[in-house]
Amino acid sequence: MKTILEKIRENAAALGEQTVYSVYYMNNYAGGGREFPHLTWKELDEYSGKLAAYLHRTCRTKTPVVVYGHKDPWMLVCFLACVRSGRAYCPVDTSVPPARVRAILEDVSPETVLATEPLEYSGAPVLDKAALLAAAEGEPGQLGPEHAVSGEDTFYIIFTSGSTGTPKGVQITRNCLDCFIQWGITLGRGLDGGRRRVFLNQAPFSFDLSVMDLYLSLYTGGHLFALSREVQGDMGALLDALSCSGAEVWVSTPSFADLCLSDKKFREELLPRLELLLFCGETLTNRTAERLAAAFPRAETVNTYGPTESTVAVTQVRVTPELLRQSPLPVGAEKPGTWIFIQDAQGNDLPDGEVGEIVIAGDSVSTGYWKKPELTGRVFGSRSIGGTVYRTYRTGDAGTKRGGQLYYQGRMDFQVKLHGYRIELGDVEGNLLKLDGVRAAAVLPVERDGKVRSLTAYVAAERSGDDFADGQRLRAALKALVPDYMIPKKFVFLDRLPMTGNGKVDRKALGGSGK
Repeated sequence: MKTILEKIRENAAALGEQTVYSVYYMNNYAGGGREFPHLTWKELDEYSGKLAAYLHRTCRTKTPVVVYGHKDPWMLVCFLACVRSGRAYCPVDTSVPPARVRAILEDVSPETVLATEPLEYSGAPVLDKAALLAAAEGEPGQLGPEHAVSGEDTFYIIFTSGSTGTPKGVQITRNCLDCFIQWGITLGRGLDGGRRRVFLNQAPFSFDLSVMDLYLSLYTGGHLFALSREVQGDMGALLDALSCSGAEVWVSTPSFADLCLSDKKFREELLPRLELLLFCGETLTNRTAERLAAAFPRAETVNTYGPTESTVAVTQVRVTPELLRQSPLPVGAEKPGTWIFIQDAQGNDLPDGEVGEIVIAGDSVSTGYWKKPELTGRVFGSRSIGGTVYRTYRTGDAGTKRGGQLYYQGRMDFQVKLHGYRIELGDVEGNLLKLDGVRAAAVLPVERDGKVRSLTAYVAAERSGDDFADGQRLRAALKALVPDYMIPKKFVFLDRLPMTGNGKVDRKALGGSGK
């Protein structure tokens, strides 16, 4: 199969003036306009080629380039310019707090920063949008494909949260990305050939879920329709954007789908062309899957699993009516070129049915963390499979395998000990979601003096007006599903749970770390 850069060049030549990317901003909704900032395939190819030549001419080293912004069409130009010049790119969204942005910049130490939004940084030249356009338009020629990243060269670096509070940069190679794409285009019927489709982008580019919609769209010659952060925070604007999108492939976290499902207008009439829903990043519950099946009876839902360190996702399962009889839902079987092992604390493989740590081996596992050899050595390794040595990654996720299917059971460090009992918070949350009227739930520990004293449940649910009575009702119903020691002491009712910029439940905003 062709590499991602070969396919982009091929698609650009064939599709020319057709749109490759557009973004819906709040002013489209407030002003009633329907002209969205967009980028054509021809512009993407020409601008990224000339900007790549500029980087090649002005940068002395192959240090990764930080690209700062929020869904501006020029971010795509910058990403491709970096890799076409032989440099990895590091996307940083404007939602990232300033202190964290500085930490990432200091860690990467880029020779130059490409910024589509205002950014103050004294450590290297910052090219704003005007400078980017001038650099691209002023460059006399494009850079040849022989200068681009290839093979085991790093293609992008995405910074994720570190247990110490310091972000860590996950390095993904060109080979890793190509292996993911070759499997990703098989996730939906017809993605790997035929007509071009409209893909929906929900996640910011600094969250690796966006890699799924961005590069599957670019590889298949699609049109990526992006939702800005402000639009996602306004239900009226969000519904308007969805109705304008013409989306056929939906990629998001389950939490974002739950947000949309809270409005009765979110159904097939709003998105009549929707044919595939792809989920990753969080647990897809039976309730969410059932509501999606009712709202979009002709669309196919695919559940996936994978950490950033294994390039977006490595398992998949189609959610059928028969599968919905299982609770919880599996996250599926491994993609070709990937093997998943369940191991105990000593690193021994466990048999089917036993719970342990999920360990991934395969062709899309990261080469490790940027400038963190000690941390890389703790969680990355290698394993010979069939005579070939593959990189491995210890995920820190708990899971079990049954019948060839992987079942995700939360973080290994997402457990608390209360009154001598070890409790998996995801277990409590999953059972809360089984109760009538509960749309979303998050459970956090209440700590005093370094010890967990109780649990608090934050729920978006149907309410009678008496929160105390509603809490008692849920507490009584939950007793039929879990032991008494797992029942939250306090219930807090909200219209909807807050979400992070990545579309996950914002546990810190709820008042705790979730650990």
